[in-house]
Amino acid sequence: MSSLFAVSLATASIVAVVLLIGRYKLNPFIVLFTVSLLLALCAGMPPQKAVASFEAGAGHVLGHIATVIALGTMLGKMLAESGGADQIALTITRLAGKGRISWAMMVIGLLVGLPVFFEVGFVLLIPLVFTLARRTSTPMLLLALPMGAALSVTHGMIPPHPATLLALSAYHADTGRTIFWGVIIGTPIAALAGPVYAKFITPHVHLEGAASLAEQFSNKDVPTSMPPFSITVLTILSPVILMLIGSVADMVSSPGGTLNTTLHFIGNTDIALLLATIMSFYVLGLARGFSRETILRYTTECLGPTALIMLLVGAGGGFGRELVDSGVSKAITDLALGAHVPLLVLAWLLAVVVRVAAGSATVAMSTASGIVGPILLQSHGTSPELMVLVTGAGSVALGPMNDAGFWQIKEYLGLTVGQTIKTWSVIETLIAVLGLAFCLLLSIFVH
Repeated sequence: MSSLFAVSLATASIVAVVLLIGRYKLNPFIVLFTVSLLLALCAGMPPQKAVASFEAGAGHVLGHIATVIALGTMLGKMLAESGGADQIALTITRLAGKGRISWAMMVIGLLVGLPVFFEVGFVLLIPLVFTLARRTSTPMLLLALPMGAALSVTHGMIPPHPATLLALSAYHADTGRTIFWGVIIGTPIAALAGPVYAKFITPHVHLEGAASLAEQFSNKDVPTSMPPFSITVLTILSPVILMLIGSVADMVSSPGGTLNTTLHFIGNTDIALLLATIMSFYVLGLARGFSRETILRYTTECLGPTALIMLLVGAGGGFGRELVDSGVSKAITDLALGAHVPLLVLAWLLAVVVRVAAGSATVAMSTASGIVGPILLQSHGTSPELMVLVTGAGSVALGPMNDAGFWQIKEYLGLTVGQTIKTWSVIETLIAVLGLAFCLLLSIFVH
């Protein structure tokens, strides 16, 4: 397959998805499924393989994301109904002041995002966004976008995320220096792509109505007795703490031992969220006077609005898999490799290309670093730490529609496809471009 044909096919597919969903108001899942199959068939895949590829991609993504969304939604519902979300919202408002709430959400996103995947951090923090927006009469986007930007920056640029760890290994970079430069670069990027851009774009985005999940996470009456701030924060941060424990397991115990295995197990994303959700049933439920029947009703009814989100996230995964299995992704990557450019730019460009082709930031970062890593070993003068950061920046570029995060943002916030592109996709692109610019600037002084 020629690179030009691959680029044309990928571009036509993305344009078709935007037009069919945005302009002609067709069902997003049907559109993604149909366009994915047509792309695969046009690329020369046998019909049966095209269907199997979509199913495999959707299943792979949903195997993880569906569990995360379900448990995160239950935890969010318990925070809302117990008054825990209100407690945190009122405390944040009191400490930060109404004028700086968007900056407070950015800081929270940076902290929570350090050990967790974007999708996990998002479902943990979105109840706070809904509650804060209602309590302070602040536009929801002014809170959600800074939080999302911060989560994306930490996901792509700061260890211990799995993709950054793979890049650290590929480039033989120092972990401590990577974290240091990641924080130095990532903080201003999160500020510019988050609160600053959110303040600019929010007045230009008119939301038709409340997002479906906002109702699930909104307890309209201020509870007379709210759980203590410390207990509530511990509950919401418990999965983060457990994941951190899992990430340092090999440093504090012998690999393969019983303690090491246990720490890795409780630090697993799904297990950490499961334990936190069960914990919330007691500290935010039974301890607050809720009956078991009430907790069951809350945790059952809150899952209804997540069905479409899960379908769309799965369809996005299927779309990405079709691009990879059909050879379109490889053809586009080969085109980028053929361009003779500086290593920092090449790593960034490859990450952007794989991001568009495959959707996943993790796949984009690991693939790009795997390709450029051996090249870096043969050259001198480029900082391995900056290579990790610039690859991470490129891996989140464009916020494409074959990425689970695109559909999460769209459905949770009640946006149209067009609104998601001009908010979330632009934010992701800002992070990528600013990351490249800062890394190129730093490369003058850091080798």
